[in-house]
Amino acid sequence: MNQLTRRDLIKAAGASTSLLTLAQLDKLAQPVFAGEAKADSLPMQLYKSLSDAQRQKVCLPIDHPRRQYVNNWWYIHPEYRIPSTFNAQQQELVKKIFDSLHSDEHQDAVNKQVLIDQYGEVKNAPAAGFFGTPDDKDFEFIFTGHHVTRRCNAHTDQGMGFGGAPIFYGHYPHSVTNMRENFNETKDHPGNPYWYQGKTFNRFVQALDSKQQAAGLVSSEPRSEKSESVVKKTDEARGFNCAGLSTDQKKLFVETMRGMLAMFRQDDVKATIETIEQKGIVDRLSVSWYEGKYDIGSDKVWDTWQIEGPDMVWYFRGEPHIHCYFHLKT
Repeated sequence: MNQLTRRDLIKAAGASTSLLTLAQLDKLAQPVFAGEAKADSLPMQLYKSLSDAQRQKVCLPIDHPRRQYVNNWWYIHPEYRIPSTFNAQQQELVKKIFDSLHSDEHQDAVNKQVLIDQYGEVKNAPAAGFFGTPDDKDFEFIFTGHHVTRRCNAHTDQGMGFGGAPIFYGHYPHSVTNMRENFNETKDHPGNPYWYQGKTFNRFVQALDSKQQAAGLVSSEPRSEKSESVVKKTDEARGFNCAGLSTDQKKLFVETMRGMLAMFRQDDVKATIETIEQKGIVDRLSVSWYEGKYDIGSDKVWDTWQIEGPDMVWYFRGEPHIHCYFHLKT
């Protein structure tokens, strides 16, 4: 196995990789003044820069089945990874797009996660591409790799929310050597940038009354992580039904979801929460959390939980380490 040092990765990143570096790049998009033509979005700049040969490699039809696919470790184009497919300027654009999808507060931690989860090997570099063409309203940029799936509408740099196709984030914050010896995080998930969501969720649970907390605790297994079922919608209520929450509790639940989405850019958070509120999705959701091995340390700080219903799935699996899937219907 060809092992690369962190110094090698950072050195190589400037010329041949996109997210094998933690360096932050300034945004390409410039302000548009009155009378000037509207600047292309970052994804559109990338698309227009592609050669015909590159487009054949990384562009898929708008309705391609892989658009709805998600997994904890997959590549939209396994044979065409970012370092070997895009030139240096294009790789810089990919990096800028990825950074733009995250809030300033969380951007560095997310970049570090993607770097670590490549285990120092170029063969684990992410893959990116497009679904559709600029003629499609839902023209989409996608970024995939180990513990990362991100998407955005390619027409704009404004976040339009997460409705449509699933996203994924996760992490194992230790070396590949440690992973082979011990695949499990401890109860406080040290070094994992996504555990803030677990802590936010647990504050919501603690605000519920004793009957609600008892109803939310489930002894059965959570949903399967198989790609064909992990974000499958369900009418079956596990845990407690959110329709029974008081007005104040529903407000707290929405604010909890907003807080858990804080890693993403503000426009996407706002649009996603507006969809949830305007479509009355909360009343069709159930919430559950899991004991036994899923409660790491048996401390009743719940490491694995689900928010699910016919319109939405948010599955946070904290055991043995964090995997999280989010899918909201359009």
